[in-house]
Amino acid sequence: MALIRSVKGIKPKFGDNCFVADNATITGDVVMGNNCSVWFNTVIRGDVHTIRMGNNVNVQDGAIIHCTFQKAAVSIGNNVSIAHNAIVHGCTIHDNVLIGMGAIIMDGVVINSNSIIAAGAVVLENTIVETGTIYAGMPAKKMKEIHPALIEGQIMRIANAYPMYASWYDEGD
Repeated sequence: MALIRSVKGIKPKFGDNCFVADNATITGDVVMGNNCSVWFNTVIRGDVHTIRMGNNVNVQDGAIIHCTFQKAAVSIGNNVSIAHNAIVHGCTIHDNVLIGMGAIIMDGVVINSNSIIAAGAVVLENTIVETGTIYAGMPAKKMKEIHPALIEGQIMRIANAYPMYASWYDEGD
């Protein structure tokens, strides 16, 4: 059973049809939309600030979402995929975004819609990621504009696949 804990009397809230893996940890002031999934060994800590997630968000295995006390909340839009072992910290992620495996997103970052952060990228504090772009590297820089087919074929394909994957898991095994 997942570890769901209140912090200072505030308990995480979940929308309809959310999947939370047995060993995920979600604490404090976290509000999740509908059709979200939180996968194995994921930690979402709303203990020092708020975490707000839209609809159809998947937080994949080993990812961490956290904030900075009294400074930087986390806001995540709709149709966002946060891949395995990514770290999302005190930032804003708009709709239709793919955060690649092992990427690190730091405080004050704003990732605008229809964007991809490449695997292993480190997006430094207060970076503004332009709409419809791919950022990669350490530190992350704009690599190129996203072709519209990539938005549907990659970003939306992954976001839409995760509710299906979640449906494969049986309750109470």
